[in-house]
Amino acid sequence: MADTLVIVESPAKAKTIGKYLGSKYIVKASMGHVRDLPKSQTGVDVTRGFEPKYITIRGKGDVLKALKDAAKKVKKVYLAADPDREGEAIAWHLAQYLGLDLNQPLRVVFNEITKDAIKEAFKHPRHINMDLVNAQQARRILDRLVGYNISPILWKKVRKGLSAGRVQSVTVKLIMDREREIQQFIPEEYWTIASKLISNGKEFEAKFYGYGDEKIELKSEADVQEVYKRMTDQPYLVQKVTKRERKRNPAPPFITSSLQQEAARKLNFRTAKTMRIAQELYEGIDVGNKEGAVGLITYMRTDSTRISTTAQGEAKEYILEKFGSEYILSEPRTQAKNENAQDAHEAIRPTAVMRTPDEIKEFLSRDQLRLYRLIWERFLASQMSSAVLDTMSVDIAAGEVTFRATGSKVKFPGFMKVYIEGNDDGTEEESFLPPIEEGQTLEQKEIEPAQHFTQPPPRYSEARLVKTLEERGIGRPSTYAPTLETVQKRGYVALEEKRFIPTELGEIVITLMEEFFPEILNVEFTAHMENGLDSIEEGIANWVQVLDAFYGDFAKRLAFAEEEMKEVELKDEESDETCEHCGRVMVYKLGRFGKFLACSGFPDCRNTKPIVKETGVKCPQCETGEIIERKSKKSRIFYGCNQYPECDFVSWDKPIARPCPKCSSMLVEKKRKKQGVSVVCTKCDYQEEADS
Repeated sequence: MADTLVIVESPAKAKTIGKYLGSKYIVKASMGHVRDLPKSQTGVDVTRGFEPKYITIRGKGDVLKALKDAAKKVKKVYLAADPDREGEAIAWHLAQYLGLDLNQPLRVVFNEITKDAIKEAFKHPRHINMDLVNAQQARRILDRLVGYNISPILWKKVRKGLSAGRVQSVTVKLIMDREREIQQFIPEEYWTIASKLISNGKEFEAKFYGYGDEKIELKSEADVQEVYKRMTDQPYLVQKVTKRERKRNPAPPFITSSLQQEAARKLNFRTAKTMRIAQELYEGIDVGNKEGAVGLITYMRTDSTRISTTAQGEAKEYILEKFGSEYILSEPRTQAKNENAQDAHEAIRPTAVMRTPDEIKEFLSRDQLRLYRLIWERFLASQMSSAVLDTMSVDIAAGEVTFRATGSKVKFPGFMKVYIEGNDDGTEEESFLPPIEEGQTLEQKEIEPAQHFTQPPPRYSEARLVKTLEERGIGRPSTYAPTLETVQKRGYVALEEKRFIPTELGEIVITLMEEFFPEILNVEFTAHMENGLDSIEEGIANWVQVLDAFYGDFAKRLAFAEEEMKEVELKDEESDETCEHCGRVMVYKLGRFGKFLACSGFPDCRNTKPIVKETGVKCPQCETGEIIERKSKKSRIFYGCNQYPECDFVSWDKPIARPCPKCSSMLVEKKRKKQGVSVVCTKCDYQEEADS
């Protein structure tokens, strides 16, 4: 007969935990948060110490009734929500609703959902940590005060449905500031000279370095001509060959932000998708009769790269068996700690390194497997020996002109046998140079000057933006996914070719915020507030005092903005199309899923239609339609016939507006990660060289 009730957030987590606890325990799910501030009002009494007014979340009445009924039938109730501020707050709300004694040790926490971790956690229940609860309350109230006070002003002065947020507004400003940098950027001309040389029958490339030992930048074609003049008829003599051995260390195991970044680079996952799948892997997947449901990774909301000694030992055992003694570490590798890190949990790692991706792939969806493999490989590599590279640098003189060639090759792969961290610019490792000796005369094959212009800073991808938010202390890793979702949903930014750009609406809102609420957009101020929340969690600061220090000046700015902010008229951009229903001009509108066309006669005429991007390519299937760019339900671009549904031709690859020179069929752009974009024929083996 069960005498103990355990409450977790999700049914998947309940199923996994229930298997380990046995028949004396009933495990039920609260389905996430059960109480929150009301949506219809601010719900915070600033005159009474920022007292929050919590209400039962709509739709949770039946869940709470079932939990209360279950609690009456047992002797003990344990609250096992996730091990973070939010989980602590959920546990506290449940305790309040169920009338549990907060002086009793009700709280059970674990970093991984495995048999040993669960049983150990239930041996050591603790009291609900009110410092954690108050830090979460303070964040929630702070965000509510900002959002529910600024948003109505924006509704009145700009447009209904707008919102402002403490973290989201700073995020939009970062995107807008980057766009301003790009628009104001003035390109500067520069040149490079690459000389293709031959040593011992093998070709390699050396680049102009300077004159003698002095490094020179080539800023014009005249500078290039001066180089040519100084090296005319001079032989290429090898002056110096420098060989070194260099060690390369692996990336540390994942924290929340680095997982989000790497999943974006390597798996093309959006931040929200990464966190959703990681939650599934953490809560438990049924991996067959041998183990059943088991949590595959440790808790995925963490800012620590710390690894338990048990996990280090398991990894060492696996590496020794699979790769050999030269691949194991002589002593555990220590990772530098981020100064902003709370270090509450371990890094994200597999709960059992012996549970390899290949062994459990039949039980995982494609995306679950890909993310699990990424986490498993990153962790294993972090516990392996360093790679050893042979590097070589060669200085070559042509008269007084110096060229330099560099190269490297892997001498011992170490961790690279398993995993190499991605990067945002896609640069590759240098290739190794052929045998070259000092004093050797080299044969020149050709010399090629190239004109370049400096490029503006790139727009933010999700990975770059998450990295910037983390580096500047804005928000916390668990907030990044919802923040990026919100700023897009509100229409403040758009994602084009996987890069964020501010919309006109976003620019207007941020410009007004800069004028009337500059501290909200101040990166240092926002980071300072995050530090204040951390201080509450650590028991150093009082949560009411932290809120009070913020609210005094904020209330004055609200009053000033209410009086002085001018109304802004947002005019819709007209298109070249007319409405087929009433003949009025169609205008561009921005909705949840991007831009679309709507009749300017709204609300009299409610005609809308998608924006069609033509490719100029005839449909190869029906031969009468045109291929247009379309978007799937998940916003992935594909190409289809404009005669759909009569013609169902679709292609994920972009069609090219010229026929195959070999068979006259349709050519498409084929994107490959390493090779770049190639043009290939859809019927024959014709292929053009990749543009990388």
